[in-house]
Amino acid sequence: MMKRGLKWVVRGTIGLFVLATVTCTQSEQSPEITEAGPGPSGLPQVYAVNYPLSYFAERIAASEVDVVFSAPPDVDPANWSPTAETIARYQQADLVLLNGAGYAGWIGRATLRDSRLVDTSAEFVDELIAIEDAVTHSHGPDAEHSHQGTAFTTWLDMSFATSQARAVFDALVRVAPDHEADFRQGLGVLEQDLDGIDKRLQDVASRIGGQPLLFSHPVYQYLIRRYGLNGRAVHWEPDEMPGQDEWRRLAEALDTHAATWMVWEAEPLPETVKRLEDMGISSLVFQPCANRPSTGDFLGVMLENVSALERAFAVSGF
Repeated sequence: MMKRGLKWVVRGTIGLFVLATVTCTQSEQSPEITEAGPGPSGLPQVYAVNYPLSYFAERIAASEVDVVFSAPPDVDPANWSPTAETIARYQQADLVLLNGAGYAGWIGRATLRDSRLVDTSAEFVDELIAIEDAVTHSHGPDAEHSHQGTAFTTWLDMSFATSQARAVFDALVRVAPDHEADFRQGLGVLEQDLDGIDKRLQDVASRIGGQPLLFSHPVYQYLIRRYGLNGRAVHWEPDEMPGQDEWRRLAEALDTHAATWMVWEAEPLPETVKRLEDMGISSLVFQPCANRPSTGDFLGVMLENVSALERAFAVSGF
């Protein structure tokens, strides 16, 4: 992918339109997944900082490496800080797959061998989205943290997801060169899947056109840019009813951004959905899938995301 020498800037419009480098403390509510480390299999140990990278490695390498993703299931991996024991396992890994773009701030505070770190967004570093207007907050089991710096949900741009998958492939070949042919085959099938999602997103985006959209959380920057969506983000959590000030700000925003759909990270509360409907706004879910889903896998989640958009913006509606 050619680098265009431009660092994009997205400004917050409703509340904050950001997601970036974080500093936070480890959740006390969920145990970390610590089953790996140098295992008895004798296979190369590959650790990932988020689920998409873990999924890419699993799809490419199949059973030829041990892929480990250690974040607890109910935290945002971007905001998670592992225990000293888990960090020690990362230190012993043959590869550590990084998302780049400031993702997983704990990496900068840990002592890890540079030769084993793989920045999967290095190929498109000049195309990352810079963030302005930082806000400090907390949600769910994650500790208080600040959204500032660089947007990092890169894999929601399927062209970037493909580039990251190729970076994973290159790294896997370095640690298991005898399996390059198998890895290349796995990468090829994965690329076809990602390309199929990309094409469907482009198709539905062409139907959406310039219609204003609302996004419940500032994690969709790369999706918005890649597919040319007219989106603005609030800073709402699906499991929390927004306060009166947030409803007031939303009503004010609708004066200049008359959206009739809000895109959520997860299923919102019924009472939130009802109040939005009273304002003429329908809801749909598009999961970023940063953590391992409770059922299915990354591809299945992305396919359901696309289907949700296709149902909302069906051909018959235009």
